[in-house]
Amino acid sequence: FQMKRDSGYSTMAEQQKQEGKLWGALRITACVLGTSLLIFTALVNTVSWYVQNTWDALGHFWQTTWLKLYYLFEGKEWTIFLLGAALVPSLAFWCFNGILMVADVTGKPTFITRYRIQLGKNDPVDTKKLCQAIYTVLCNQFFISFPMLVPMFYVMKWWGNTFSKELPTFHWFLVELSVFTVTEEILFYYTHRLVHLPLLYKHIHKKHHEWTAPIGVVSIYAHPVEHILSNTLPVMTGPMIMGSHIVSVAAWFSLALITTSISHCGYHLPFLPSPEFHDFHHLKFNQCYGVLGVLDYLHGTDTVFRQTKAYERHRVLLSLTPLSESIPEAPKKAE
Repeated sequence: FQMKRDSGYSTMAEQQKQEGKLWGALRITACVLGTSLLIFTALVNTVSWYVQNTWDALGHFWQTTWLKLYYLFEGKEWTIFLLGAALVPSLAFWCFNGILMVADVTGKPTFITRYRIQLGKNDPVDTKKLCQAIYTVLCNQFFISFPMLVPMFYVMKWWGNTFSKELPTFHWFLVELSVFTVTEEILFYYTHRLVHLPLLYKHIHKKHHEWTAPIGVVSIYAHPVEHILSNTLPVMTGPMIMGSHIVSVAAWFSLALITTSISHCGYHLPFLPSPEFHDFHHLKFNQCYGVLGVLDYLHGTDTVFRQTKAYERHRVLLSLTPLSESIPEAPKKAE
């Protein structure tokens, strides 16, 4: 009987000991979590404070710069519109593609050329073919894109917000950017598929597809009709719908030109958007018609692409190792 009592006391003592350990662990956990929560809250508040102050400072800087520019041209809206919608985007386009063309022609620097997508193509680029492309691109810009800015200018004036002395907020610009992107995706996808119809392809779109391994500058190397339908209108329509500020227009046009140059550049460069999607379109012709790929997925025009190594490489490269090395093409079967 005594042994049973001792055994009972021992069991109760062990239970109390286990409960003590459990409550101790819970107290430590609560202490750690509470401290972590306080530290996290403090960090979030600190980061938010710095971000808010940085944004306020940048906003003040851009607002001041815009007012200086506005008063420099004494409110001459047409001049300001040409600067924002024509000059700034053109400079962005040619500066970016100037660097790429040096790599295309000379094969240097190797920091760029080692990221070539279609190995052995344009290595180096045919300079005669390049000069013809540059000539066509300049004609498209001067004789199509710039004249199309005239009706756009009057549409923007009708809205009455384009030349406001107060810049749009960053948050509103993000809303506009979303509308611009969706509008471009819809219009570009369907006009692009339109010019791939046999009759239109033969007489219009075939010119753009002379480059099965594209380079950046050929992003607007196209027949005049295609340049109007697929290159210019999809990009211009969003700002006209939104009645955007000229600063938003300049930023959007520049971004659109650089993005399409990246899509055509032939190099999958680190930390830049992947050009694999559109490069595959130039290689196969009947896949990957859009910009974002959303409509291609819905319409099933990317099914072949999704079965390739190019699809595996279609991501932002976050290292310095070319994806053509880390995800190489499967070796061809012997005949």
